[in-house]
Amino acid sequence: MDAISSLSELLADQKPSSFVEIPGILGQTFGQATIAATLPISKLFSIFEVDLEVQRAIIPRNLSKLIDYVNLYLEDRQPIYFPGIIFSARGAGYYDEEHGALRLQPIEKLYVVDGQHRLAAFQRIMETLQSQMARAKDRREYDKMEEITEKLRRLYAFPISTMTYLDINARQERQLFSDINKLPRKLGGNLAVLRDQRRFYHVAATELAAKAPAMQKLTVDMFSERGKSPEYLFSYHLLIEILVGLFEGRMKSAARNNNYQYADKDLQELVSLAGGYFNGLLTHLPSPTKGEIVWSENIQIALALFMHEEATKTGSFNRYALEHALKILPHVNWNSIYAGEEKDRLPRRTRIMKAYNHIKSFYQEQNAFLISDAEDYKASFANKEDVS
Repeated sequence: MDAISSLSELLADQKPSSFVEIPGILGQTFGQATIAATLPISKLFSIFEVDLEVQRAIIPRNLSKLIDYVNLYLEDRQPIYFPGIIFSARGAGYYDEEHGALRLQPIEKLYVVDGQHRLAAFQRIMETLQSQMARAKDRREYDKMEEITEKLRRLYAFPISTMTYLDINARQERQLFSDINKLPRKLGGNLAVLRDQRRFYHVAATELAAKAPAMQKLTVDMFSERGKSPEYLFSYHLLIEILVGLFEGRMKSAARNNNYQYADKDLQELVSLAGGYFNGLLTHLPSPTKGEIVWSENIQIALALFMHEEATKTGSFNRYALEHALKILPHVNWNSIYAGEEKDRLPRRTRIMKAYNHIKSFYQEQNAFLISDAEDYKASFANKEDVS
């Protein structure tokens, strides 16, 4: 008896009355057969499956952010963009060349390789709207039923780009998932254009990198979605982390003001203050070069956290308090922060907090002497020039 290699072969003799068709273009990606297609989210709901041996568990914070983003489309009717979702068919179905479509038996599924949180966000919103519809129907709130129906209709019709690998195994899926989520990726033109629809600090980072003269020396890789190319000093995401640390005194994951709705006045004020901050770093720190420890991401985030603390002691962000605190930087021994291999072996958050505590302790012990002494010297030198 011939071995059965897929569920399609097992069900081939049953001649089901219907198939699930995925119209798409057959091609090759990394030497594997793939189908590229654009599908409404309603069709994806019925055909995708999550294998927890390949995927990580849902991260509630990430899911919540994606739900907020989708609601921009449903509540505010703003256009939104999602990168394509990647699936694996694991040999299921067959490609009908005549009709240009992958045909699946109703029982067959596509397994998510990348895009689990995006799909979960749509699914959670769908379930919420369906619950709201049931309540509105029970209460005979017909106007509300019409409003929810319209949202559901637009949600179901939302188009998602997909790529499906036809015949890779679970091990290859895990490797692909790892590569997608760890390796730097260049931004597509459409995502770069739509960056102005992103959250507050994302837009601020884009504005800052484009307009602030200091950023021309610091060089930010705005063209990679993750990580940075070797020729750049900062990644786009590091710049966002620094802004959150500087203006909120928090790590990026705990940011409170990173919303989609904000006043342009607040954005421009933050960009102006941030530009002044980076000018101060260039004035008081060694030249920004690779390998200079003070320009490493951990110390830059620690610096931002510390400067936030000093700039907000009066209750609001004080530009002059920030400028005063920056004057301590030339006196800090940056190479004494980490002992031995700590800067490579300690967990990232521990490295950041170790640098933060080092800077804070040094400032508390030395700022009254070092800063005032330097200012007195400058003032005295200026007076001598005036007299002469």
